Amino acid sequence: MSRNAVVVGGGLAGMLAAAALAPHVDGVTVVERDTLPDGPVPRTGLPQSRHAHILLPSGRDAVEALVPGGRIRERLAAAGAREASLTSLLTFGGEGWFRRWGRDDHLLTVCSRDLLDWTVREAVLDTPGLVVRAGRAVALLGSAPRVTGVRVRDADGREEDLAADLVVDASGRGSRAPHWLAELGVTGVTESVVDSGLVYASRRYRIPEGAEDWPLTQVTADPSSGEPGRSANLVPIEDNQWLVSLGGTRGAEPTGDAEDFAPFARGLRHPLVGDLIAGAEPLTDVVLTRSTRNGRRHFETAAAWPDGFVVLGDAVATYNPVYGQGMSVAALGARALQDALRASDPGAPGFARRVQKASAKPVEAAWAMSTSQDRWFPGVEGTPPTFADKLLTRYARRMTRVATTSHRVSSAMCEVTTLQKDAIGLVHPSLLLATLAGPVLPPLAGPPLTPKERAFLTSHTSAKR
Repeated sequence: MSRNAVVVGGGLAGMLAAAALAPHVDGVTVVERDTLPDGPVPRTGLPQSRHAHILLPSGRDAVEALVPGGRIRERLAAAGAREASLTSLLTFGGEGWFRRWGRDDHLLTVCSRDLLDWTVREAVLDTPGLVVRAGRAVALLGSAPRVTGVRVRDADGREEDLAADLVVDASGRGSRAPHWLAELGVTGVTESVVDSGLVYASRRYRIPEGAEDWPLTQVTADPSSGEPGRSANLVPIEDNQWLVSLGGTRGAEPTGDAEDFAPFARGLRHPLVGDLIAGAEPLTDVVLTRSTRNGRRHFETAAAWPDGFVVLGDAVATYNPVYGQGMSVAALGARALQDALRASDPGAPGFARRVQKASAKPVEAAWAMSTSQDRWFPGVEGTPPTFADKLLTRYARRMTRVATTSHRVSSAMCEVTTLQKDAIGLVHPSLLLATLAGPVLPPLAGPPLTPKERAFLTSHTSAKR
């Protein structure tokens, strides 16, 4: 029997969904309203691409498994992307400086979002039977029991109905899925929001001579302080550049003024990122984003769900970008689709609901981590912390303090924060005992720099005074 699918959205989530579908159907049509660029440059529908992004190890492995021929990791490296061990970064967390263990574990992929999207898109679009259709999806076809396609409107206002055995909505945070479902008579999709009022500001710099190997550096906010949260991420990307993103929650927001950028970074809980960029050459203006709330649509718990329709990626949930989870959750959602396709026909009754439930697992994990931090900042909008949240937060803080001194505990936490393992592993008896016993080493008095890094920082800051 001939099967075909339509994917709404040509971004990362859409391309990965198309890659999952292609081997199991006769044709895949990707509906995209933007003109997809032929290279690693920004596109209109993805303004957040100008901010820092990371791909977690779980997301990287999912992408490798999804994309035809794999080798995305190899292609990215050839284009200048880097890999950074999460336990060897320069990280100033809420409980102090983390030690750097010098091990190649929990590797993050770091590059611009534009480079990652283009690398994946270039590989996926070579897939036989896959086409991109310019236009905007405006409605679902079918009925409450089964979606049978999607209505597409082109730039001139002409509409056409595209029949499909499976429609995947990967259209991002602007998805109209709840509205489309309501038009078919499918209701009861609840939504959750936790909004700390975060403003995100980013700028690119040329890496100064002598700092070519400077590691990814982050100064995080401290949710336990009772003060608005402010943070900074300095990410080495391709083309010998640093992409620096600053964040501030409600009451401590960065501005779009270039003159304020480095002083804001210097005013954080530690001035390291500000000291580094104060003497670096800026390559762009400051880009400001306010669309940073944690928002989630609980499609998986709807009382009824139509066959033939799946929602993935940012169309399901968006997260505070500081935590770097969105791309990986999208990849894991597409991997859930791939697993289901290997086991069942996409037109089979209940197929779409099974995918929706399976893809909700990484969504829940990322949501729990992101909101568990953001709930504590002043002026947050959304569900307040419960008594259980308070107990878990106390435990997490103590474990984090231990993790600053223990590779074993730090690595266990990394496995959870990178979505490689479930959070339940953090209450394993051995980790519980280590957490209750407390730190095994004294806290670091300053950033754990190598001699080369310290020499560069000393000369760099002295030259700019």
